[in-house]
Amino acid sequence: MRESSDSHASASSRALVQDIITQRLGRELSGRPVDCLCKRAFLSPVFATNNTQDFVQILALKTVDKHLMKQVICLNKPFQVLSQFSDSEGRSCLADFVHYKGYYPAGRLDYDSEGLILLTNDGRLQQRISHPRKKMAKTYWVQIEGIPKQEDLEPLRSGIELKDGRCKKAKVRMIAPPEVWQRKPAIRERKNKPTSWLEIILTEGKNRQVRRMTAAIGFPTLRLIRYAIGPWNIATLTSGQWKLADIPNEILLETQRPKNNRAGKRVHSRPLRK
Repeated sequence: MRESSDSHASASSRALVQDIITQRLGRELSGRPVDCLCKRAFLSPVFATNNTQDFVQILALKTVDKHLMKQVICLNKPFQVLSQFSDSEGRSCLADFVHYKGYYPAGRLDYDSEGLILLTNDGRLQQRISHPRKKMAKTYWVQIEGIPKQEDLEPLRSGIELKDGRCKKAKVRMIAPPEVWQRKPAIRERKNKPTSWLEIILTEGKNRQVRRMTAAIGFPTLRLIRYAIGPWNIATLTSGQWKLADIPNEILLETQRPKNNRAGKRVHSRPLRK
């Protein structure tokens, strides 16, 4: 008999619960392996376990019910991977790394760029992360051709003019080469041209903005890694790895749905003026 789509979704959800527990608790539960407990995850807020400490930790982590949780996955996207879950041309995409249904990218990262891309199972949270008005800072590590002087970087800090308009002021500093994974394929370096690294922090997202900014001051980008978006980063992730991440309370509060009354109208937080 062919399994229904609900069965596939349920299996995917149970697998996610297993990953949540093993990642956050750091091990299997005492008494029973995690996969035996996942089937009960959506039926009861209590997991059967012989260890009181495990029971308390699981309740504290609030990992027992996916439907009560807004979740964020941090993925360290490799080079030449699309920021979408399918591709008609057969190119590598997010589905090659994250196998759970119901998750969507909050924003995008260019095919030839690497680093952090956020996925979430909540539409409001997706909008909060990616909406340009929210000005969530994005941190990039950029390997460029040449070694700029401080005066070369000033146009980026003051807001450089590009063909589609002036950029907002960026935070820019030179950094030591970061300890990161080897890119495959490696960048093409010229023997007579040294390279250096910049850290650039933006609060906007024009098309291929970082590459165009460094090219405009005469230092082409050779490699681009997005290290952080707001409070999330890839500090513990190598290329192709992902993790479930905590969501700061202030961001969670902004994504709460307004309460409705019985008539279906919004309930105002304070009385209306007469």
